Amino acid sequence: MSEPISEEILSQLRGGSLNQMAQQLGTDTQQTEQAISAALPLLLGALAQNAQQPGGAQALFGAIERDHVPAAGQQAQGLAGGLDLGGLLGSLLGSGTGTGTGSKGAAAAPQFNAEAILGHILGGKQGQAESGLSQATGLNAASVQKLLLMLAPIVMSYLGKQVASGQAQSADQLGSLLGKERQQTAQQGGLAGGLLSAVLDQNGDGKLDMGDLLKLGSGFLNRR
Repeated sequence: MSEPISEEILSQLRGGSLNQMAQQLGTDTQQTEQAISAALPLLLGALAQNAQQPGGAQALFGAIERDHVPAAGQQAQGLAGGLDLGGLLGSLLGSGTGTGTGSKGAAAAPQFNAEAILGHILGGKQGQAESGLSQATGLNAASVQKLLLMLAPIVMSYLGKQVASGQAQSADQLGSLLGKERQQTAQQGGLAGGLLSAVLDQNGDGKLDMGDLLKLGSGFLNRR
């Protein structure tokens, strides 16, 4: 692909959707954009790791086909175009599925069940991911969780569009797409690469060595 998936998604979020997310988080758009640019590679890296497990790519591909491929009418509007992020965010924020807004009690459609999607993506690493993002970006724990709950369905929707457009026609192709994304993030280093290493590549004891990562985060947050 011409640019990382995380950059493609972020570019589509800039504007109205980014402003909407900043309002939900109680931050300005600059800090929100910086936090998103750290969180997206982490979510995509976790999906890549999941796809590397036995049967993982097939399970992920099946879930995307079932719940996240655009309907025929949406596909007809142009698969090459961007996601309808405004509509997706509106549905997420109005569904009461863990983003802190919306009506309570109604069962969410699978593509809008943010808590379930995030749980499947991060599994037992969710707490570590939230802690790492909070320490590295300066957002409090509640805001980090809310951000991840907004981003997880967006990432799955993006992948659904890749499946529908033929960019990922099989489980193997999807796994390869995600693997290349994770490799690119690791090679670029910086905060996103550091988070991938700190959260996903450790032995799972729950203890993060955040010293160097915090230094990266400090420079990241002071960047204009």
